[in-house]
Amino acid sequence: MPLSRGTAALLTSLLASPCLAGCGNPVQRQLEGRWLGDSVESFEQRELSRATGWAKGVSFEFSGAKVTVTIPTEEPRTAPYRVAGVHDSDVRLAVQRPDGKTDPMHLRLDDERSVRWMIDDTHAVVLRRDE
Repeated sequence: MPLSRGTAALLTSLLASPCLAGCGNPVQRQLEGRWLGDSVESFEQRELSRATGWAKGVSFEFSGAKVTVTIPTEEPRTAPYRVAGVHDSDVRLAVQRPDGKTDPMHLRLDDERSVRWMIDDTHAVVLRRDE
């Protein structure tokens, strides 16, 4: 299967910079920073207002190989994570729990300012980068 131009450009830049191999995953660098819940996608009209209110209380903060997740009515949690897989804009993370097991997190990277947290196959929380 031939490489797309974007994939070829990414591989070229990775190979051209020796630091990138030891300086963290490119997706980790793209996620770095604080992301704030903005809206929801694919919720029923009757759930939309409540789901949007809940989403606006969600935040993710990525710092190096750690993520802090804040969910309304819960204490923020910080845990190590790793990039488990990337396919186009789909990113799968493995977030380590205190007991050593991992929880999956599925994100879709829209652009440098927007990411979608895929709660399941259809429902998503849209997060915007905190500038």
